[in-house]
Amino acid sequence: MSSTVPGFRETSLRYVFKAHPWHGVSLGPEVPKIVTAYIEIVPTDTVKYELDKETGLLLVDRPQRYSNVCPALYGLLPQTYCGNRVAEYCMKHTGLTGLSGDGDPLDVCVFTEKTITHGDLLMRARPIGGLRLLDGNEADDKILAVMANDAAYGHWRDVSDIPTQLLQRLQHYFLTYKDAPGAQEPRCTHGESYGVAEAYEVIRRSQEDYFDYFCNLTSSLPF
Repeated sequence: MSSTVPGFRETSLRYVFKAHPWHGVSLGPEVPKIVTAYIEIVPTDTVKYELDKETGLLLVDRPQRYSNVCPALYGLLPQTYCGNRVAEYCMKHTGLTGLSGDGDPLDVCVFTEKTITHGDLLMRARPIGGLRLLDGNEADDKILAVMANDAAYGHWRDVSDIPTQLLQRLQHYFLTYKDAPGAQEPRCTHGESYGVAEAYEVIRRSQEDYFDYFCNLTSSLPF
């Protein structure tokens, strides 16, 4: 009779291998009111990092252009995917047609009074709104959130609570951060903000897009 405790091997492997931040981490039991956010970059970063989808490691994407830095923690929401449902919601509110999701996890910006010195970490955050952005013909929403129980920003409940100047800085960053020097036309457009109810809907749709896409993907594998 084996003395191995059922599930021991599986449990042990969790301590050997790092969970993939996109696929191996839950969005949390309180979604959409409280979500788990994976942070890629912090406001002091002069290099743009992003998650490498294949390895789950942080990849150096590019230097931040000029003095343009994100005024909030920036990352992604695990087990989300910007696909057809996210694109449909964007088209509904912009009146545009022919859009698709960008095929990435849903982005998130997290405000906190605390100085966090590096990315590649998880935190609990409370969504309060979002930015509706287009990257070419792709929906590229950014969820806006505050760190759970933050002493300075914890009272923010909706995007309308964000100071106008701070919101404008965030909009400016995302409307310009992908532009090549000398570009005649901006790559990212729109940038209007929306409130907490719409943020919840975008999160819900991105979860459905994730499970649709990856369940269909894994069901087609030959093993």
